[in-house]
Amino acid sequence: MMWKILGTGSAVLAASVAERGLRAVWRTATGAEPPDLPEDPDTRWGEAVTWALLSGAVIGLARLAATRRAAAYYRRSTGELPKALRRAA
Repeated sequence: MMWKILGTGSAVLAASVAERGLRAVWRTATGAEPPDLPEDPDTRWGEAVTWALLSGAVIGLARLAATRRAAAYYRRSTGELPKALRRAA
């Protein structure tokens, strides 16, 4: 139970921080707000694809890094990885 809270909480927080940072970088680079709905047919394809690729990569990496750090903390605290992250023997 503790791992679910720690792992999920760290991933959600990391994704939120990453998205805010990416939105700021987008505004600085383009001078415009990022697309709120890239799926909207009125959003230009180039803008939608660029946002989807960037946000997917940045948020995915942030979640991965946060989950790995949370797992390392969990292992230091308990002496073992959470069951969800243990390799099959």
